Amino acid sequence: MLNRRILRIKAFKAIYSYAENPGMTLKDTQALLELSSESTRDLYLFMLSIVAPLTAEASSRIEAARSKFNPTEEELNPNLKFVQNRIAPLLSQDPDFTKLIAKKKMSWEQYDVLLRNLYETIRGRKYFNDYLESGESSLEEDARLWARIFEREFEDNAELAEILEDLSIYWNDDLAYVLGWCCRTVRSLGEGERWELPPLYQSDLKTSEGLTSDKAFVTSLVTKAYANFENYYQAVAERTPKWDKDRLCTTDLCLIVCGLAEAEAFPAMPTKVIINEYVEISKYYSTPESRSFVNGVLDKIINKH
Repeated sequence: MLNRRILRIKAFKAIYSYAENPGMTLKDTQALLELSSESTRDLYLFMLSIVAPLTAEASSRIEAARSKFNPTEEELNPNLKFVQNRIAPLLSQDPDFTKLIAKKKMSWEQYDVLLRNLYETIRGRKYFNDYLESGESSLEEDARLWARIFEREFEDNAELAEILEDLSIYWNDDLAYVLGWCCRTVRSLGEGERWELPPLYQSDLKTSEGLTSDKAFVTSLVTKAYANFENYYQAVAERTPKWDKDRLCTTDLCLIVCGLAEAEAFPAMPTKVIINEYVEISKYYSTPESRSFVNGVLDKIINKH
């Protein structure tokens, strides 16, 4: 499930935690890495489990309208296409999925306000009304609708962001990546495939034969960065004489440390690829000046300028 980019981010965060808490042992740092990695898959499960509650919200709204004192003709004879979508029962009746959700105690029950607001937003979307009025009724069309919902309705939802932040400190940066996996899942359901829990690492997917172990990659990266943190810091300090320890941004330092660790642990990896990866990560986690700083220092040390 996790690709090399997100694994580099998780390695960087683990090393950042060590830099901020020098009392952390290697075992502590590796445990943090593993917890952070598993949390991404947990977020995937949590987000995918919204399918049935959101469908149920639509159903309850329809029933409430029918029960009004003086319902309109449309309320008495509503369009049930979304309520009867085929994706929701495929998940809610899947024994493996439901067992895992129950084991992890995941539930949207207490977030009824979010579900109401979310459904209200969705029912006003053109793509949703086009779906209701298409005249088609198929598993594939239901899957396309859910993929559109996952693509459009969650990433910039402030109410959802607050909920996720309260539930886990590890979820705040992983939502966009996880939503991509939710889209991938509903599309596979739309093609008639049964739900399966994705392996934690991308290299363990059935479609990834020949890829080297991502688990070995990220474990080696964190181990090398942890063991050589001080040496790498000295190398950075030597090449940045105008920067003292108090002025060197910890985020930038940890990005550079991870880049140096990767270059040393995986000498066959093109140095340009390594440098570009950590420069890209710096755009999201550091200052506007960090891109050129991380790029320059990594280039100087790795390429021995």
